[in-house]
Amino acid sequence: MDFGLTQKHALVTGASSGLGLAIARALLAEGATVTLTGRSDERLRTAIADLPEALRDKCDFTAVDLGDPDAAPRLAEAATRRTGQVDILVNNTGGPPPGIASTIDPDVMRTQYGAMVDPVIRLTLALLPGMRERGWGRILTVASSGVVQPIPHLPMSNALRSTLVGFMKTLAGEVAVDGVTVNVIAPGRIATARTAALDGAAAERAGKPVADIARASAASIPAGRYGDPDEFGAVAAFLASKRASYVTGSTIRVDGGAIRAV
Repeated sequence: MDFGLTQKHALVTGASSGLGLAIARALLAEGATVTLTGRSDERLRTAIADLPEALRDKCDFTAVDLGDPDAAPRLAEAATRRTGQVDILVNNTGGPPPGIASTIDPDVMRTQYGAMVDPVIRLTLALLPGMRERGWGRILTVASSGVVQPIPHLPMSNALRSTLVGFMKTLAGEVAVDGVTVNVIAPGRIATARTAALDGAAAERAGKPVADIARASAASIPAGRYGDPDEFGAVAAFLASKRASYVTGSTIRVDGGAIRAV
């Protein structure tokens, strides 16, 4: 299936590792040019150097911390420098620390909002006018299965990512007529460094080996395993494609069946 991405330019945030890098790889494999972003210049260079040689020339990168107040406009400007436009925006941010809902520090929540929600909305609004003017665009936001079924010990993630789901759903209804689709992707247990860190925190709370925690977690998933980042990237690439032009306002679960709700 031709995804029709050979003339498209994508901006992927949080792309130096994990799900962001998996999405960037998938888009590159489908012929898109991609600007990768993240906080670490060194990690971005390493991520690109590890790509197949045929894909490296289609990459650019810019290091930026989305927690900085002026990050969104700087990133929008940097991303449009290479091709003059961004056709596909993938909003992907790191996750907040685990904790207990009843003991959340409001100051920490406010800081996490500034890193996970505010810059995503600002970046989306900065790039949206060009998409609407050209009559084509894709906006994908990586959330979490916690926006469908709240995850214990991740109250800030559940709350902040749900805020983005509400915003993106509303936006989708406004811009669909302009040829711009807006979707959310909700990963379940995907084998990334973030998941490993959460398993480590759970092991510490329970006083058990990490391997036991991971084994029990995998057993609770109908697929019987954690997902591979490339499986997640493939779903994102489809949603970014011309073929997905009638899919908008959706939250797509990539979780091996872990969420049992309809």
